[in-house]
Amino acid sequence: MSLKLLEQHFSFNGVQYKYSHFSEVLQCDMTFSIYLPSNKEKKEIPLTWYLSGLTCTDDNFSQKSGFQRLAEKYQVAVIIPDTSPRGDKVADDDAYDLGKGAGFYVNATQEPWAKHYQMYAYITDELSTIAATLVPNFSGKESIMGHSMGGHGALVIGLKNTARFKAISAFSPILSPSEVPWGIKAFSNYLGEDKTSWKQWDASELIKTTNIPPIFITQGTADQFYPEQLIETTFLKNAHANNVEVNYKKVDGYDHSYFFISTFLEDHFDFHNKYLR
Repeated sequence: MSLKLLEQHFSFNGVQYKYSHFSEVLQCDMTFSIYLPSNKEKKEIPLTWYLSGLTCTDDNFSQKSGFQRLAEKYQVAVIIPDTSPRGDKVADDDAYDLGKGAGFYVNATQEPWAKHYQMYAYITDELSTIAATLVPNFSGKESIMGHSMGGHGALVIGLKNTARFKAISAFSPILSPSEVPWGIKAFSNYLGEDKTSWKQWDASELIKTTNIPPIFITQGTADQFYPEQLIETTFLKNAHANNVEVNYKKVDGYDHSYFFISTFLEDHFDFHNKYLR
């Protein structure tokens, strides 16, 4: 495995990097971004994952959110994967909510998606191995956050790996993909029509497990996709029934955009920092 450095930018005393590499898991070339804080005191550094939403790449968060100031403040490395496999040989769809840019962070089992759309395995195994080599003085402690489809991904990955991630947070997440149009379309295509197979990729089902790390969610009331795509009822009901504490915060007037994310991003970094140190 060889990494190619595509970009390097100093930001708030740390450095924002962008890399490409060939993924054996996805069988295509992939890009990802990672921010490394200055770590002037040479302390151990934790790692936070940020998963982006539909149509996004790793550039959206790195260029729009201003997260670098917070990563430097809290001295945490942040890695940002792409949202799907890429390339001319990768299956795609004309719609924005399926195919490239819409990997949904699952391991697809159906054709023509199965060969390339293994985003869960890519993130939790292959890219995780790479990340560990890029973070100097890596403490081994990790947390995960995401937005929209990436909020779904953060919750699913965090809930399927409860011993690994110290905290999970999300902005406007798809909490019950088995019940909403975005999720039903993606799961039907990637996983097939047998809905029992969907449960392992649905946060509202996974919240029923044990030893769950702390969860923090922020949702804007003026979000154009709320409540149709982002309904929280089943997730919070199942969390309560299983004695899982979830801090679900609605904020009046905010939409689905990076204006919303950047406004409340420090709340999320502060939340993660409590459990990473």
